[in-house]
Amino acid sequence: MALLVICVIPAGFIMMNLPSGPAQDRFFDLHRSIGFLILCLAVVRVAVRILVPPPGRPDGLPLIQWRVAEAVHYALYVLILVMPVLGWLTSSAYGATVNVFGLFSLPNLVGKDEALSDLLGDWHQRLGILMTALLLLHMGAGLWHGIVQRDGVLSRMLPGLSRKAG
Repeated sequence: MALLVICVIPAGFIMMNLPSGPAQDRFFDLHRSIGFLILCLAVVRVAVRILVPPPGRPDGLPLIQWRVAEAVHYALYVLILVMPVLGWLTSSAYGATVNVFGLFSLPNLVGKDEALSDLLGDWHQRLGILMTALLLLHMGAGLWHGIVQRDGVLSRMLPGLSRKAG
């Protein structure tokens, strides 16, 4: 999931800066397909998260850090659910069909409306920037805990690492 999100965000920025034409169209198709895959995986991930709650606050982690981490996690969950739907709505309002990896097409959620497409697209882009910032914060905090603090917090996110502080 993280790899898909890390790939789809730069692809979105690249496609918006390409000249109109076949290359941009391919980037749009790939971006939309990955977005839909992220949406499907996000629904499964949220269901699993509800059924299998994460471990509690690690010993020694200040409450304020725990609260900030929880807020970032919840914001990321909201964004991985909202962003693909917002993109799908934007494409629908633009009049573009969302074709998922050439396998099937999604139905349009709204009728063609250029003004609505522009508005939704602006919000999709703004939230993409927010998601990028939150991802960088999340990754930076994980590395800080793993490399500087060495408190075992990073190992909670990465399978196969020792759960003990080094």
